Amino acid sequence: MTTDQHTGHTAAALLETDEQRALRAAVSALGERYGREYFERVRRAGGQTDELWREAGKLGYLGVSLPEEHGGGGGGITELSIVLEELGAVGCPLLMLIVTPAITGTVIARFGTGEQKRAWLPGLADGSRKMAFGITEPDAGSNSHRITTTARRDGGGWVLTGRKVFVSGVDIADATLIVGRTEDARTGRLKPCLFIVPRDTPGFSRNMIEMELSAPEKQFELVLDDVRLPADALVGDEDAGLLQLFAGLNPERIMTAAFALGMGRFAVARAVDYARTRQVWKEPIGAHQAIAHPLAEAHVEIELARLMTRKAALLYDAGDDAGAGEAANMAKYAAAEACAKAVDRAVHTLGGNGLTSEYGLGSLVTASRVARIAPVSREMILNFVSHQTLGLPRSY
Repeated sequence: MTTDQHTGHTAAALLETDEQRALRAAVSALGERYGREYFERVRRAGGQTDELWREAGKLGYLGVSLPEEHGGGGGGITELSIVLEELGAVGCPLLMLIVTPAITGTVIARFGTGEQKRAWLPGLADGSRKMAFGITEPDAGSNSHRITTTARRDGGGWVLTGRKVFVSGVDIADATLIVGRTEDARTGRLKPCLFIVPRDTPGFSRNMIEMELSAPEKQFELVLDDVRLPADALVGDEDAGLLQLFAGLNPERIMTAAFALGMGRFAVARAVDYARTRQVWKEPIGAHQAIAHPLAEAHVEIELARLMTRKAALLYDAGDDAGAGEAANMAKYAAAEACAKAVDRAVHTLGGNGLTSEYGLGSLVTASRVARIAPVSREMILNFVSHQTLGLPRSY
């Protein structure tokens, strides 16, 4: 047994139930059957990881956090984060796991009408349907209070107007959950609301954003030009505002942390295997502390980030939205930093081989930046901790 495996098993015995450890092992086995080579082959061909997605759905992994009465597994974000982390750790991260079950599935399960739950949750759970999530705007950045996509009542329905950017997987999603703002009749102030917009709705158009990021899922700009929606397109209470929005954003941060952890673990594992066998002088290069210590540090930081991610997921699943908000931000920050360092050190361990297609690490250099930028930048997380946790004054 390797040191990494021993450490992981010890932590699991202390922190995870038998069912969660079994889930981790089963998902890892599924991912291993596909592997990084499958993921890279699909990516280079411009395709999607449809086979893996369908099998994960059939086995119940995609819907593990969704309610049992609507086809899910009845677990929580704790279980869903295990699924994403383990797939990432074998080189097959599924970005849409963050978007579809974690964000949109959670919001619909918590706030959707009975009809919305019946219409969407079974398909999201078994993988036959996908839903994207549109919040970011060109001029709003990380400031959700500056969202300008507006929704106004029109007879018995709604009309949406605005733009969104960096929306993942719109082309493969059946609908997009759009964050808009409606006017409060009492105060005249705008408040956030969530709307389900089917992909082929008139006035709802998309343009692909060319990215240097190597991922099967594409990024899009969305234009909503007087998009007319029925009354039941609204998810939840028109007056709930930020409560409903952050019900989806906290799982997004936790799952982004899991995404980063899986990537970091994959990079370290590849580097360790290489350092164990690559021989230039008398001993394998892993015997030299200049190689061994950076990888050991990367492993330590990944394990620390895993603990905070676990804490955030447990708090969220326990219904502590405030506590989960703080922990989810910290987990996302810690995991993103650990991932970026792990990838950098893994590539450096392999030298020139670290940038070849054969070893599958070069593409992670760009990918590892994603968690530091999205869905909220590391600087905004530090602002959150400064204000909310430490009580320091705002600069904005």
